[in-house]
Amino acid sequence: MGFNTGLLHGKSISRYPGREILPPISQVSAFRYESMEELEKVFNHKSMGYAYSRIGNPTITAFEQRINELEGGIGAICCSSGMSAITSALLAVCESGDEIIAGTGLYGGTIDLLRDLEKLKIHTVFVNELTAESIRKNASDKTRVVFGELISNPSLTVLDIPEASKAAHEAGIPLFVDSTTATPYIAKPVSLGADVVIHSTSKYLNGGGNSIGGVVVDGGRFSWDFEKHTALSGFSKYGKMALSVRLRTDIWENIGGCMAPANAFLNYIGLDTLGIRMERICDNADRLAHALNELPEIEVNYLTLDSHPYHGFVESELGGRGGGILNFRAGSKTRAFNIINSLKYAMIASNIGDLRTLVIHPASTLYIHSGREEMEAAGVYEDTVRVSVGIEDAEDLIRDFTEAVEGSVNA
Repeated sequence: MGFNTGLLHGKSISRYPGREILPPISQVSAFRYESMEELEKVFNHKSMGYAYSRIGNPTITAFEQRINELEGGIGAICCSSGMSAITSALLAVCESGDEIIAGTGLYGGTIDLLRDLEKLKIHTVFVNELTAESIRKNASDKTRVVFGELISNPSLTVLDIPEASKAAHEAGIPLFVDSTTATPYIAKPVSLGADVVIHSTSKYLNGGGNSIGGVVVDGGRFSWDFEKHTALSGFSKYGKMALSVRLRTDIWENIGGCMAPANAFLNYIGLDTLGIRMERICDNADRLAHALNELPEIEVNYLTLDSHPYHGFVESELGGRGGGILNFRAGSKTRAFNIINSLKYAMIASNIGDLRTLVIHPASTLYIHSGREEMEAAGVYEDTVRVSVGIEDAEDLIRDFTEAVEGSVNA
């Protein structure tokens, strides 16, 4: 099946109990049983079933199965947000004294999280660029995971997953990839060599800007060394499924960062149009970036521009698509604000992946807690404008942004 056919008719599309074409919303806290013996088996994981929505819910399961099939994993765990998903995934493999290798060009919220993990004595070794060379150079006997974004937001650097995973695996370390900005439409990290894929489902997977969520997909291919990854030692009997089992029955369950059933449903129905949305979004972003690149006095950053340093990855790793995010430097913070405030169609909002085009000044919002060096390492400057391109008519977007840029020249 092609991508869109698979979305609608894949193996994860179940026969629901009341013959519904979509999974019912099980908006309940708990589930009733006819005997205590039945419920005991469910709590002891000796029988399939649901007991309490914090630890499992059929609506959430339907969404998990669908994402898992899309990414080619062995199991998916849905969380209350993308940040909850990253936190849960890292805590599942890291303990006090362990280290993480990560690139500096991460989303600001992820950088803040890694700072917080320092308080638990989980240290992050930041490298200017996450490459096979930097992984080999910085891997130590304390390293437990390599973490990166496939397409970084907003710097638009691309992680060479095959090479990065090769270097990580040589050191007995798994590669965790945040693929929020790419989505399974552009690339499937597990097939490229990643061990775990993470999404903020609030973005492109949902598409409508109507619910928060996150998901962790376990590729199930990594051979865990339980003497090294002691955080998983109690789950050694599950072999390559150790991470999935620890996530679901330990970290995720105990921290309580579960996705709400209603949000799972909204994310589920958002997936129906992922392919056609991403096709339009990527095309719009490409056309807008090339149009803006013709204007003087601004510097455009988008992957399909011939001048982009990661342009070669568009074909080799990203299926010919550049994604839905572009950014440009306006020359000054004042001019950046004037351009943003002059736009008619783009909404000033901090999300990405919406049907609507969204625009923001990241230095004064998403990276407000970061120092200058951290911001610049992430591709954020005082004059940077980030654009999350939507599905509007490309001609209207080009005209809107062109008028805003040209009208701000003397501002």
